[in-house]
Amino acid sequence: MLTWQAEDGHGLEGVRMIPGHGGFRALGRMVRVEPVGGFTASYRLVVGEDGRLSRLSVTSATAERERHLTINRTDDGVWLLDTGSGTGAVRDDCAGAVDVDLAFSPMFNTIPIRRLGLHRQSGEHTLPMVFVALPELEVRVAEQTYRTVSELDESTGHAEIGFRWGDFTADLVVDGEGVVTTYPGLARRLEPATS
Repeated sequence: MLTWQAEDGHGLEGVRMIPGHGGFRALGRMVRVEPVGGFTASYRLVVGEDGRLSRLSVTSATAERERHLTINRTDDGVWLLDTGSGTGAVRDDCAGAVDVDLAFSPMFNTIPIRRLGLHRQSGEHTLPMVFVALPELEVRVAEQTYRTVSELDESTGHAEIGFRWGDFTADLVVDGEGVVTTYPGLARRLEPATS
């Protein structure tokens, strides 16, 4: 179980991460309190053995409405986007993206970091990402860069990964599994209480 608290104190994300053979599944819930209303969102994601996201289902709710989105990535790299509107899934190549980023969620930054092993071996990658906005669940392709700042330090159990999206930059701290612990400006992972 992982929990992140928003740095501004107005949001939480809780995730049950279930490791598999090279990949993982995760069940998460987010709550965000905003001055002009907030939202809740829940998601289920499946990351395959190759480290690529293969399925994501998201539900978001505001006081006004509830929205749904399911994204599946086929073996040939085509994304199927379904909003649950009854019109069926829409096919999109999403500019060759293999990763998804969900707004406000450090969990989703974990996916490319783990897939590329940036916490264990130096590298820099500029990636097209399928970005999902919250609470609207609007989808667009965004370019993000991930770069190793420092590899895993066995004594601290942490590595640093530089993250850039447009003019925004941050050095993410990840644990030995490549899972984000600190995302400056967004959230910090909470440690379990000691008994």
